[in-house]
Amino acid sequence: MRAMVLRRAGEPLEETELPDPTPRPGQILLRVKACGVCRTDLHVADGELTEPKLPLVLGHQIVGEVVGTGERVGVPWLGWTCGKCRYCRAEQENLCDSAEFTGYDLDGGYAELAVADERFCFPLPEGYPDLQAAPLLCAGLIGYRAYRMAAEAGTIGFYGFGAAAHILCQLAVWEGRRVLALTRGGDDVAQSLALELGAAWAGAVEDVPEELDAAIVFAPAGELVPAALRALRKGGSVVCAGIHMSDIPAFPYELLWGERVLRSVANLTRRDGEEFLELAPRVPIRTEVEAFPLAQANEALDRLRRGEVRGAAVLVP
Repeated sequence: MRAMVLRRAGEPLEETELPDPTPRPGQILLRVKACGVCRTDLHVADGELTEPKLPLVLGHQIVGEVVGTGERVGVPWLGWTCGKCRYCRAEQENLCDSAEFTGYDLDGGYAELAVADERFCFPLPEGYPDLQAAPLLCAGLIGYRAYRMAAEAGTIGFYGFGAAAHILCQLAVWEGRRVLALTRGGDDVAQSLALELGAAWAGAVEDVPEELDAAIVFAPAGELVPAALRALRKGGSVVCAGIHMSDIPAFPYELLWGERVLRSVANLTRRDGEEFLELAPRVPIRTEVEAFPLAQANEALDRLRRGEVRGAAVLVP
């Protein structure tokens, strides 16, 4: 099969031929129809997430067709859990001590074929073409987990307006919440998309026009955490939705005081996936995507790194 392979962090992916993967017991073989390009892929490729298996096939937003049955399923970031540790037993499998992740510990979907644990594959709702379904599997799922942590909010700020925020904005608006989209100054592309999707306001982080009930920090920039706390009402929550973030700078205790809450979100559970994929077509959530051929994976990653993707980037083998 053709695949884009990460040999060493900090180097471009290499287009190469690999042996077709062979599923082990409990796994299924998938023909990859589309694979979303996630900021986490950037963190792996750039060496910010430091313990991937190498060489590695990136990609954890896989839309695939089961070889032999033709069933269409989605494969998310969480690829395997032990089922035995205290977190798994407490229905917190996203925190499993031994978890393995697609496109990090396990080869992912930047390829023509992939294998996946059948327990961690989701049937995909009808009505979503392959390209439009792919971003739901991480930007949507982990974004949904972060959103649920802040869902009591009437006014919610999204810091960074990329793949995840453009999906969750639609859900928040559908549920009657007021969304403010906070981006880098001059990011007209992201701001215009936010307004198209129903945000009440879109602008630069430093120009936030009103107090927030909650904030979700989607961008991997630690300096946004004090900024979000500064905009938050007493008793509100700031949720950090990324798997990796740059260091959070020191900030005065008064920003946290007043029973403000600062928390992170880690990975996802299968329950998150089932809930969100049942909800998405009811809204209905539409995903804005830019498609790239598999061989242009490096270009897609570069575009994402520069903040030039409107919505989500998706690879098509």
